[in-house]
Amino acid sequence: MSRSVGVVIPAYEPVVDSLVDYLHALHDHLDPATVRVELDAPDAATVAALEDEPCTVHAVDRRRGKGAAITCGFEALDTDVLAFADADGATPAESIVDVVQPVVDGSTKLSVGSRRHPDANVLSHQTVARRYLGDGFAFLARTLLSVPLYDFQCGAKAIDAEAWASVRDHLYEPGFAWDIELVAMAGALGYEPVEVPVTWEDQPESTVSPVGTTLELGVSLLKSRHRVKRLQGSGLHRFVASRRSTRLSLVDRLGAETDE
Repeated sequence: MSRSVGVVIPAYEPVVDSLVDYLHALHDHLDPATVRVELDAPDAATVAALEDEPCTVHAVDRRRGKGAAITCGFEALDTDVLAFADADGATPAESIVDVVQPVVDGSTKLSVGSRRHPDANVLSHQTVARRYLGDGFAFLARTLLSVPLYDFQCGAKAIDAEAWASVRDHLYEPGFAWDIELVAMAGALGYEPVEVPVTWEDQPESTVSPVGTTLELGVSLLKSRHRVKRLQGSGLHRFVASRRSTRLSLVDRLGAETDE
C-alpha cells in the first residue's frame, strides 16, 4: 500500500502568483494527500487569492516564524509522511519528490534536501556574502553536531510520522533555526538523516536577512548542541539544564495558545 504524503508550506509575505504555480506543480509531480499553507500575518488579498487553490490554508494574524509554522502544520497532518517546502519555490516540485521518496519507500525516517551536495544542481547562486556565510555555518554545524551533512538549511525536508512523534517534543526554535534542531534531535534519537541533492534556484524575494539570520542560527546551533548532549546523557549538560528555567517546547506552546 502506498504511503500518504502531506506537505506544509510556511509562508510570510509570499509572492502569490509564484506560490500558486508552486502549489499546482507539487500536485502534478508529487500527488500529495494534502498541501497545507501556513500563512503568517497575511493581508486579505493573499488569503483570498488562495481560497480556490488546491491547498488548505491556515492563517494567523502574527509572524510566528518558519519553525513554529511548520510545527503547527505537521501537528495538523494525519499522513504517513510529513514534508515541508519553502514558499518561494527555490526547490522545484521535481526535487521535492526526490526528497520525499526515501521516506515513502522506508529507507530512512528523515530525508534532507541539499543545495550544497556535490551532485546538487544550482541554477542560480546566492550573493557571495550569503554563500560564504552559509558554507561557514554548514561546516560549523557538521563539527558541533557530528552530523555529516553538506546542507542543514535547505527548505525541503521529509520525516516519517512515527519519527515526528518522537522528535516533536524536543523542538524549541520557532524561526529559521528549526531545521538545525530537527536534524540534530532526530540524529540524537537514532534517526540518521539521508541527504538528497536537489535542483535549486536562489529567489531574490527571500525574507531572510543574511547577517541577522546567520547570527540567530549560530546561537541556536549552540543551543541544539546542548540539547543533544543532554538527551545523550551528558552529566554536565543535564546539570546546566537543571539550573535554567524550564522552557516550553513548540508543541506545548501551540497547545497553550489553542487553550487560551
